[in-house]
This record gives sequence, C-alpha cells and structure tokens, in this order.
Amino acid sequence: MKNDLGELQQVAQAASAQAPRVDLYAGIHKGLRALMADTLLAVGRMDCDDALELAQTTQRVMQLLDFCRSHLHHENEFVHPAIEARAPGASGVIAHEHEEHERDIRLLADMVSALLQCAPAGRAQLAATLYGQLSLFVAHNYEHMHIEETAHNAVLWARYTDAELIGIHNALLASIPPEEMMFAVRWMVPWLNPAQRTAMFADMQAHAPAPAFQAALDVVRPHLREHEWAKLMKSLGLPVTRGPLEGC
Repeated sequence: MKNDLGELQQVAQAASAQAPRVDLYAGIHKGLRALMADTLLAVGRMDCDDALELAQTTQRVMQLLDFCRSHLHHENEFVHPAIEARAPGASGVIAHEHEEHERDIRLLADMVSALLQCAPAGRAQLAATLYGQLSLFVAHNYEHMHIEETAHNAVLWARYTDAELIGIHNALLASIPPEEMMFAVRWMVPWLNPAQRTAMFADMQAHAPAPAFQAALDVVRPHLREHEWAKLMKSLGLPVTRGPLEGC
C-alpha cells in the first residue's frame, strides 16, 4: 500500500467529521467482489476431468460474466449520465475501461466455450489459461471499482444532494428484472455489514411488495450465520426464527 498509517488516520478523521453520504457503489461492489472471488477460487480448484464439475463451474463463470455485463450497462445508463450532466468528462476514463471490460467478458466467454468443446487431453491447459485470464479480469475490476468508489463518488457528492442520489439509485433498481435482483441480493447481502443490511432491508420493508420482501429474506437466509440473521431480524422488528443455517 502507498499510504502510511498517518495518512490513513487523517483520511479516517476527515471522513468521521462528515455525515455519511448516499453511496451508489458500496453495496453492489461488495457483492461483485464476493462473486468474483468465489468464482475465481472455484475455477482454480475445478476438476476438469469430472464432467459434472466442469459443467457446474463453467456455468458459474458464465453467470459472473452475465452479471458483470449487466452491471456495466446499469452504470452506463444511470450513473455515468448523472456524472456527465454536472461534470462533463469526469466519467471518461472509467467509460473507456467499461469498453475494455466488455471486450474481456466476450473473450472469457469464448474461452469457456472452447473449454467445454475441448478434447479431454487438452482441458487442463485450457482450464489453467481460463484461470489466469479470469484472475487478471478480477484484479482489474477490483482496481476499477476502487476508482469509482473514490473519484466518482467525490464528483457525485460534490454535485448532487442525497435525495437526488436516492432518485438515481431508485431509477436504476426499477430497471432490474426480478431474477437479476434476487441474484444481486444473494451475493450482496451476506457481505454487507449489519448496518448496511438493515438499511437495505428496511427500505425494502417500507417500499417493496410483501412477497418480494419475503423472497429476498428467503434468498439470503441460508448465507447468513445464525447471529447475523438474528441481528437482521431484530433490527427489522421481526421474530427471530431458528433453523438450519449455512455459512457463506
């Protein structure tokens, strides 16, 4: 890391002096980081001679790529226009990286197809190549998301009120199909901190139809530890029911 302890403390003190702002990136980026890491690890440990494991793992890669593609589309359609409307040119570098990511997604999808069609003797080498290229894709995305969370947020916070940012966020959410939303919830919520989980579900509790709210709870429950589930239920004023829970 380039920052020393003193610099990090100064940043923390400056941040604590200000009221928290609406962050369009924080939640979904936690979900993306978790999904990317989980998928990369699965590819690294995959037994490509096991037909079922090969099929299941490559399907997970394709789900990741589809979700990344959709995420790029959401940012291009909602966040970048908001930035450009009040700070022309400020999203240019990241927009260019989005084009690179679209290209990388296509290349990775082609590699998955090639691996599935490859003769058994060549699978191990292709699987290793896919793992290496996916590693680079994940690394680039981690850096990319950090820039969005810092530079882009600085622009948004300087030029938009929290009410306006909530409006952008709500418009983006309204554009997401239910199936994609449940996939996002599954990967996002387990890796939020308790306050973020409560804020997200409290908003859903207040504004979403009751069946959609319950469906979201059902999706995330198997991926929360028992004490995490209990904290969430208590924070929402709901009964803490017991049952078999899995780790994430």
